[in-house]
This record gives sequence, structure tokens and C-alpha cells, in this order.
Amino acid sequence: MLEYCNRYLCGIILPAMLILVGLYFAFRLRWFYFLHPIKAFKSMLRGGFKSLSLALAGTLGVGNIMGVASALISGGAGAIFWMWVSAFIAMSLKYCEVCLAMRYRRVKANGESYGGAPYYIYDGLKKKTKHKLAKAFSIFFALLCVLNSLTTGNLVQINAVSNLTNFPKVYVGIIFSILILAIILGGLKRISAFTSILIPILSVFYVVLSVYIIFTNLSEIPSVFALIFKEAFKIKSAISGFCGYGIMLAIRFGISRGLLSNEAGCGTSPTAHASSNTNDVHSQGCLGIFEVFVDTILLCTLTAIVVLLYGKSNDNSMTLVIDAYESFTFGVGKYGIIISSLLFALATIACQYYYGVESLGYITKKSFAKSIFTVIFCVVIIVGAIIPMTLMWQISDLALCLMTIFNLVCLLMLRGEIKK
Repeated sequence: MLEYCNRYLCGIILPAMLILVGLYFAFRLRWFYFLHPIKAFKSMLRGGFKSLSLALAGTLGVGNIMGVASALISGGAGAIFWMWVSAFIAMSLKYCEVCLAMRYRRVKANGESYGGAPYYIYDGLKKKTKHKLAKAFSIFFALLCVLNSLTTGNLVQINAVSNLTNFPKVYVGIIFSILILAIILGGLKRISAFTSILIPILSVFYVVLSVYIIFTNLSEIPSVFALIFKEAFKIKSAISGFCGYGIMLAIRFGISRGLLSNEAGCGTSPTAHASSNTNDVHSQGCLGIFEVFVDTILLCTLTAIVVLLYGKSNDNSMTLVIDAYESFTFGVGKYGIIISSLLFALATIACQYYYGVESLGYITKKSFAKSIFTVIFCVVIIVGAIIPMTLMWQISDLALCLMTIFNLVCLLMLRGEIKK
């Protein structure tokens, strides 16, 4: 049943909506981030480091590693091309949702700001529809955010890292559960402090390691890019029905795994940006664009190139990446990827907990609800470490597709607010 739903939601409806809605807003914004990248970068620098590190923690993770390999396994090298396409288009979506979150965020008595997609859905739609309908839409989306934090933000991460070591998977789940509990009990300040230190270090290490491999194999790079473009369209075999199916697989997995990685359009990262201590809406929107660039155009591309240089296949996406990096670094890269994946996953899970608990806080302010969610979240970490990978992907794909489709519809309804 899940596979059937995902086939149409993730394979047809979601890619079509992301491209069409993304193009609509990209033209509405006059592609400013593409045509004037220097101005966009300067605006981004005013956005503040706190919200950027927290949002990057939610986007950078095993999706940049395992998600890319999964796209290559399922959709072929051409999936990377469609990952690029979706990223450049989805940058407009990330800008729009972040700006809306900044405009409709709330401020606590102590001066801290908070907000996210449920808030801009309610505040924006109540001007256009009945109050009860706007409230129902926002609560429904908040519930999807809670579900997503438990699946894509939790199951995917822990399931990937549980296969990295020889430790029994249940022990890995228990250890991660304890570590996450220690981080999240400190609230947003501790989560932000943790991610602001960890994410830059991990990102620089991963880039340096990948660039080293690429520069030591420069002669093979042209053939890698040729393969990506060839597999993306397969022009010579266009009359074949199998080619059409292959292109659809490339589009589906390129876009869906790209979405898993950069989260553009799904309405999660606006929660992080709403906590910014700056009031510059445009700069925060540009930070959102920068997240997509770093996540998909930079890190995902580096992973893809290394795996394609490796040239071998493996049904296990995580093992494929580890083997690829190990083969080019005399075995040293294996441990670098394992440690990076573990720490990336830790930061992502902590950030996604924050997304989930903030969405739950929109639904109810009762403290016991937060306590129950915290317990469930930690239990899911243990469960996620031991469930089959196929089931994990099906659950996370469905949750992410549903909330993204719903958020895209809301963005279209609020297009006038975005223009302002």
C-alpha cells in the first residue's frame, strides 16, 4: 500500500508540483538569486549565524550521503541532474517559506522569537478563508510536521547510522537516544550551540575529503559529468519504452532525494529561521537559498562524483558511499565518512526534534504533551535503528511528500503575501 501511494505521490505528483510551483515563484521573484548572486550573498551575510547553523543542521545529514547514493542506485546517474534542476528551482520555494515565517513569527516575553509554517498558514489564510478553515489547515500541517520529525528527521537518520558499525543495532539506538536526550533537554539554546560548532567543522571536513579525491582523479571528471547528462535524458534511446521509464526513475529519485536533503518547499526549516534574532526578512530568505546551495549543489554533488568515480554498484546506499571513499583514500576515508555520518545524524535528529516540538507547541501548549512527544521521539530512535531499510524509506517518503504537497498549495494561496 505504501509503495503504491509513493509511486504516484513521489513519482508523479510531487516532482510536477515542485517544478511548476517553483518555476512560478522563481519567475515571480525574477530569478534574482540566479541573476544577481553577489547581491543575494551580501544580503545573506546580514541574516545571522544562529538560524543558519540550526537550519543547516536540519538539512545537512545522511541525506547528503546515503540519500545521494540511494538516488544513484534507484534512478541512475541521471538522478543527479534532476537533483540539480530541482535545487535551483526549489531555491525560490525556500526563500518564500522563510520570508513568510519571518513575517508571521511570534515573540515570547523574554524576547525570543519563534514560528514556522503553521503560523504563516493560519495568519495568511485567515484573511482569505474562514477562521475555522485556516485553523484546520494550520493544525493539519503541524501534525504532518510532527510526523515528519519522527520519520524523515529521525527514522532515516538513525536507520542509516545503525548500519555503520559492528555494534548491535539496538545498542546504537539506545546510545543515540541518550545523547539526543542530553542535547534536547537544554532547549533551543543548547541545540543551537551544539549545531553552530559541529556543522561548520563537519561540512569543511567533508568538502576537503571529497575535493582531494576529485583532484586526484581529474582526468575522469569529464566522463562522470558526461554520464550524468547522458543518463538524465538518454536521447539516443528515446523511442524505447524502457528509456521513458528510466527517465521517470531519474526524475523521481533525483527530486525526492534532493528534497530529503535540502527540505526546500516542505515547510520545516522556516521554524529555524523564525528563531533568528534579526528582523531582516530578505536576508533570512537569502540564507534559505544558501542552505539549498550548500546542501544539494555542493555537498550532494561531491558525494555523487566520488561514487560515480568509484564506478561499482551496491544495493546498500551507505555501504556504497563508504566503499567509494575508502577506495580513494587508502582506507582512511572510511572512518572519516563513518564519523561524519554519525555526527551529522546526531545534529539532524536534534534539530528535527526542535521542529517537531515547536509544531506540537502550535497545537497545544500543555507541558505534558511535550514530555510525551520527547519520550516517543527517543523510543522511535531505538525502533528506527532496527527496522528494515525498505520500510523506513517508504514511511519517510510518504510523510515528506504529504507535507510538501500541502505546503506548496498553501504557498500558492499566499502568493500575494509573498509578493509584498
